[in-house]
Amino acid sequence: MKQLIECVPNFSEGNDMSIIKQITDQIESIEGIKLLDVDPGKATNRTVVTFVGSPDAVVDAAFLAIKKASELIDMRKHKGEHPRMGATDVCPLVPVAGITMEETVVYARKLAERVGKDIGIPVYCYENAAFTEKRKNLAYCRSGEYEALPEKLAKPEWKPDFGPAIFNATAGATAVGARDFLVAYNVNLNTTSTRRANAVAFDIREKGRPQREGNPVTGKVVKDEKGNQVMIPGSLKACKAIGWFIEEYGIAQISINLTNISITPVHIAFEEASIKAQKRGLRVTGSELVGLIPLKAMLDAGKYFLKKQQRSIGVSEDELIYIAVKSLGLDDLKPFNPKEKIIEYVLQNENQKKLINLTCKGFANETASESPAPGGGSISAYIGALGASLATMVANLSSHKPGWEERWEEFSNWAEKGQKLKDELLLLVDEDTNAFNKIMDAFGLPKNNEQEKALRTKAIQDATKYATEVPFKTMQKAFESFEIIKAMVLFGNPNSITDAGVGALCARSAIMGAYLNVLINASGLSDKAFANNIINKGKEIEEYAQAFEIEILAKVREKIKIA
Repeated sequence: MKQLIECVPNFSEGNDMSIIKQITDQIESIEGIKLLDVDPGKATNRTVVTFVGSPDAVVDAAFLAIKKASELIDMRKHKGEHPRMGATDVCPLVPVAGITMEETVVYARKLAERVGKDIGIPVYCYENAAFTEKRKNLAYCRSGEYEALPEKLAKPEWKPDFGPAIFNATAGATAVGARDFLVAYNVNLNTTSTRRANAVAFDIREKGRPQREGNPVTGKVVKDEKGNQVMIPGSLKACKAIGWFIEEYGIAQISINLTNISITPVHIAFEEASIKAQKRGLRVTGSELVGLIPLKAMLDAGKYFLKKQQRSIGVSEDELIYIAVKSLGLDDLKPFNPKEKIIEYVLQNENQKKLINLTCKGFANETASESPAPGGGSISAYIGALGASLATMVANLSSHKPGWEERWEEFSNWAEKGQKLKDELLLLVDEDTNAFNKIMDAFGLPKNNEQEKALRTKAIQDATKYATEVPFKTMQKAFESFEIIKAMVLFGNPNSITDAGVGALCARSAIMGAYLNVLINASGLSDKAFANNIINKGKEIEEYAQAFEIEILAKVREKIKIA
């Protein structure tokens, strides 16, 4: 897998977009970098930029961005709602694919060293890149903010990890880190009071609030025997939060950083903030996503809210996202575009032609054209997807059938399985065509000498092997759908039993069609042991599929009283 790192630098400028454009131009000047998001905030006077690329490219792009920011942003003039200590306030690296956190730390420190040495900015390493336990906490590194830097840098305990211990009046200092995927998330309140927003933030954040004697607001802060404040923990782990007023929206918000969404997901943070706000006489009106969010976080949120309604979660990805957006109120302040806010969607190549993105008519026309692809393998995968879709439809109808309310979860589980199979089979529609194209590319390789001939022969064999494995995977996935189809015939909504029967016909046809592709591709393999093994396994699946089809159709006819 290709190594990918995400970088999310925060620049202390949110109003002059010409400055941000010059910075992002530097980022995009590095080959292999994809700029994912630029999210300016006027009240915070801060812009969060997100880009992704190979580790070395990310380090180069981040360095150029930090350098340009130091030239264009004058911290002596900066004012904003968000804590900050430098022109580039923070610059975290986040492992995305094919790379460990330990490896990401190496690149973060490499960037920090380069910034300190070549630009002359004091750099503190935080989170996983920190050299000391205290400096893991970004808030500790940034304590006192920009204004405290002259005094801090004069103290030995505040010696930067990299760069000079000398106050840089215009650029300030920078924190460079390596961290897990962080979701920056703001919850909107029906108040203009920063104090009340802060109270809710202290209720939920992991750190909590200081314990006080007597009055919880004005009482004397309780300290332990070492003189440290005694804290009352908040209700959410892996959660940092403060309250602020956003002038451009005219409301107060709870500004939340979720540092580990596997511990505290976005939807749990929203629900907890809503509960705590209500206890203080406030109401949550919606929320706002700053930067990007992983697809899984949105899907999990959609499923969570559907379960609360006792509705089936076995619905499409698009519907889950829609439910998440509406339930979290992510479109409260401005439109929410999933293609711009979900990281997997942003990384998709919009120019890549995909069969599954065609209309039904377009797909049929493409198949009927003189092009050899899509062919029988892609069609088989698509038929299989339709079979799984029909079974899923019956499960969803059964889940919502009047009088069957107590069985909603049973059918929801079936529908969720069906959606997963449907999505996997849809991917195989294009993958079968991709496999065919790999063979054609291999045949097009040069063969001018013995070395080239050997490489060409190996490439053809590798591509042919893959082109055999793809339709076999179609057979396996289509066969898995029989379990759902049979359950829907036996126990599902009786009004939709024939739909499940058609699903069985689709699954059987998908398996038999894909098996033809397995046979023809396997016949061209020099690895006869592999070829014979996959042919025999395929034959077994085909025989079982035909038997299942006969059994299921007999049940359908029996239930609809047809001899």
